[in-house]
Amino acid sequence: MQLKNILAGIENLKVRGNLDINIENIKNNSKDVKENDLFVAIKGYDSDGHLHIAEAIENGATAIIAEQGEFTREMLNEVPENITLILAENTRYALAISACNFYENPSKKFKLIGVTGTKGKTTTTYMIRDILEKQGIKVGLIGTVASYVGDRKVANNENTTPESLKLQEIFSKMVEEKCEVVVMEVSSQSLKLDRVAGCDFDIGIFTNLAEDHISEKEHSDMEDYFKSKVKLFKMCKKGYINADDVYAVTIPKMVPECDISTYGIDNYCNLLAKDITVTNQYVDFKVKIGDRNERIKVSIPGRFSVYNSLAAIAVAIQFDCSSENIKEALLNIRVPGRSELVDNKLGLTIMIDYAHTPESLEKILSSVKIYTKGRVISVFGCGGDRDKYKRPMMGEVSGRVADYTIITSDNPRTEKPEDIVNDIEAGIKKTNGKYECIIDRKEAIRKAIKMANKKDIIVLAGKGHEQYQEINKKRYPFDENKIVNEIIEEMG
Repeated sequence: MQLKNILAGIENLKVRGNLDINIENIKNNSKDVKENDLFVAIKGYDSDGHLHIAEAIENGATAIIAEQGEFTREMLNEVPENITLILAENTRYALAISACNFYENPSKKFKLIGVTGTKGKTTTTYMIRDILEKQGIKVGLIGTVASYVGDRKVANNENTTPESLKLQEIFSKMVEEKCEVVVMEVSSQSLKLDRVAGCDFDIGIFTNLAEDHISEKEHSDMEDYFKSKVKLFKMCKKGYINADDVYAVTIPKMVPECDISTYGIDNYCNLLAKDITVTNQYVDFKVKIGDRNERIKVSIPGRFSVYNSLAAIAVAIQFDCSSENIKEALLNIRVPGRSELVDNKLGLTIMIDYAHTPESLEKILSSVKIYTKGRVISVFGCGGDRDKYKRPMMGEVSGRVADYTIITSDNPRTEKPEDIVNDIEAGIKKTNGKYECIIDRKEAIRKAIKMANKKDIIVLAGKGHEQYQEINKKRYPFDENKIVNEIIEEMG
C-alpha cells in the first residue's frame, strides 16, 4: 500500500521524504521489521522504540514514524536522507490509524460491539456471542481469554484488548471469515493508549466501575480510570449502561451524542430484572422481552450474573433475537475461569475464578458462602507490578468472608513473592480469619485439597482463564484445571 494512503486521516504530521512509496507491512518492534516496512516508534513503560530506529532501518525499514516530543536532533543523524521520516504528535494514535488504513478499515465491514467495565467484560462478551450464534449470526470474539471465530481460536491475546496493529489484523481475519458481528472487551488501557482509535463501534456496554488498575503504569486515579472508559461511548452509536452503578449513570450527560439505554435490578431502567433466585448451580430472574415477561435461567450462579445477562439481552433485543434463543444460550453458557467448577475424582467442589480485586473477591466468596454447607476455603494472591494498595484490602476481605484463607502467589512478575504475600497478610491480620501463607501456588492448592471435604468449597481466585504464571518477565505453564487434577493423582 502507498505510504500516503496509510497516513490518511492523521493530522499535523511533519514529513521529510517521499510519501509515494510502497509499504509492505507496518511494525512497532524493530526486530520484526523487514524490507520496505514502515516502523512506528512507540515510547512504552519499559522500552522506547525511538532508541531502536537505527535497528529498524538496518532491517529494511524505508519509512519511520516517530513522536515529535521524543525525537531528538541526535536521532535525526540515524535516519538517512533516502528514508522517509514522519513526525507525529502521538505515535500510538498514528499507529492505530495507520493500521486501520493498512487493513482497509475492517471494523466498518461488520457490526462491532465493545464491552468495558471493571468486572463482567469477559462473561458478557461470551453471553452476547452465544446468543447471537444461537440466532444464526456468525460472530467473532476478542478478549482476555483469546480471539475466536465461533469456537475456533484465531489468536492468543497478551492484553485484554490487543495492541492496535494486532487488533486490526484480527479484524481483517474476521472479515475474511465473513463474521457479521464482532464482540470485544475494551479495557481502560486500550482506550487511554489509543489501541482502539479508528475502530467503528456500533454498540458500547458499560458493566460497572470499581477500584482497579490504579498504579504508575496504568491509571493515576479513579477519575482517569473512569474517563478512559467513557471514551468508548464517544465512539459508539448506541450504548447500554448499568443503572445500578454510580459511575455509569453519569455517562448520558457526559456523552449526549450517544443513544444510551439502561439495565439493572434496583433502580429505574429500560431493562429490569425481577424475582431473582440464586442457587449453587444457577441464577434465574424475570425480564420483559418484547411484550412478555420471560423467566431466564443462567448457569453461572451469583447476582452479578444477572447484570451480565441483562447487558447481553439488551444487545440481543437490538438484533431481534428470539426469547427462546436467548434463554437457551444463557442456560448453557460456560466461560473459562469465571465461576468455573473443576471436575475431579475426589468429588470436591473446586471453583476457579478470575476475581483479582477486593470487590470481585468479596462478591465471589460471599456468593458461594450463601449455598455452601461446609467451609469456604479461599486460595489467592495478588499480581506484582500492579496497584499495591489493594493487597491488604483483599487480605481483609478474605479474612472476613472465608472460613480459611491460604495466601499465595499470583503473577509476581518482577516483585518478590514474599513481599506481595506480606502486603496481603497485613490486611488479613485486621480480621479474626484463620489463615496461612504458602508462597508456592501449587503447594497452596495442594494444602487446600488435603484439608477439604465434600461439604466445603475451594475458591482458587485471581488467575481464572490464565494458563501461565509470570515470574521475572518469563511465563511458566500453570493451568489450574490441570494442576488440581495432577495434585489429586499424586495424592493417589
